[in-house]
Amino acid sequence: MKRAIFVLFAVGVSAVQAEVLDRPGGLKIGQRMTLRPYVSLDYTYDSNNDQQKDGTAVSSWAVNPGLNLTYNAETWNLTAGVFYRYLAYNKYVRSLNENNYGENVTFNWSSSQGGTKGWSLMLTERYQKICEDDDLTRNNGYGLWRDRQEFNVGAVLQRRFNDRFHGDINASYYYLDYDNDPRRYAALYGWDRWTVGVEAGYAMSKWMDLLVAGSYQGYTQDNGNDLTGYGKSRYSDDSKGWTVHGGFGSYFTERISYRVMTGWSQFEYSDGADDINGWTYSVSGNWKMSDTWNMMLLATSYYQPSEREYGCANRVDSISWGIGHSMIRGKLRAKFDIAYRRETREYSSQGTWDYDEDILSTRFGLDYTINRFLAVYGRLEYQGCWFSDDVGYYDRDYNRLRGTIGFRLTY
Repeated sequence: MKRAIFVLFAVGVSAVQAEVLDRPGGLKIGQRMTLRPYVSLDYTYDSNNDQQKDGTAVSSWAVNPGLNLTYNAETWNLTAGVFYRYLAYNKYVRSLNENNYGENVTFNWSSSQGGTKGWSLMLTERYQKICEDDDLTRNNGYGLWRDRQEFNVGAVLQRRFNDRFHGDINASYYYLDYDNDPRRYAALYGWDRWTVGVEAGYAMSKWMDLLVAGSYQGYTQDNGNDLTGYGKSRYSDDSKGWTVHGGFGSYFTERISYRVMTGWSQFEYSDGADDINGWTYSVSGNWKMSDTWNMMLLATSYYQPSEREYGCANRVDSISWGIGHSMIRGKLRAKFDIAYRRETREYSSQGTWDYDEDILSTRFGLDYTINRFLAVYGRLEYQGCWFSDDVGYYDRDYNRLRGTIGFRLTY
């Protein structure tokens, strides 16, 4: 699971920041540092802002200034970003007007060049204040649609002993906090999660590494109190679990990289209230089809406490596929992706909370660079969310379509 977390973190810092193209330019400071300030303004139509069967169609405006930084040294590099986004609704509940803001930092250092003997280190950090009207893919898989704060830190230290043997140790911390205003909506349950792990690999050839990995994690959830009012608090807010995976990865060709891991996970929910276990997996792949085409695949499964219901635990399975194409000498970029996520209720404290959820999201986007400073973009997103019949008390299935057009100024 560790690798999937870092892959998702690397490719999806935020839906807003992902719109900033990595193009030549920027403000050069010396020979190594580049600053890229930007600001964007866009308009969005949302067919179902409430994410329910008969939700309200709304439109909104968003302004998004930000700054990205890169610093490249001989053996290390640093990338960082900070952004702010204000969302304003047209003819809707003005109290939903929201602020988004956040920052992220990634540091990479290596004394091992080209797979030779040596050390490498990656450090990551991210903070975001996210409003409920975030990206339809649930902001890279974390958190339900609700005003919330997220904070991540992670580290991977790798040692290459020679051209065949390598290993690493890793650790991460993730904090999720929901805005539980009882005047506006029902409660959701956030958490603190820490993870530590190790991995070892043996390069059988240039095209294949045999891998084995293990991790241990603990959750402290906002589950010590029953915020629903249905009964007394009887569940511990502490959960823990472990995962052991084996597999392989490296390159099929010079253009195709891959990683396939599978094994067993054990999740001790609420300090032993229920033990959940089963086969889990983590798959990633990237195919640079040509200088203008690129394709990526991600899939993962894991166990976690429920964010929506008190005293419940879920298994999450997700898979996403995307393709991008650069045209007109790189001025026009098109991208399409599709993501499927299934949440299976493995343990439930009440029968009406024993249900499964399926989510399908698709996105299509175009980005056209008019000149070095100005670009226009558009996105079309669809989401379908379906609940199993076991939910009982009401029909929560819904569909949602959202379209966005905007422009961006980048130095």
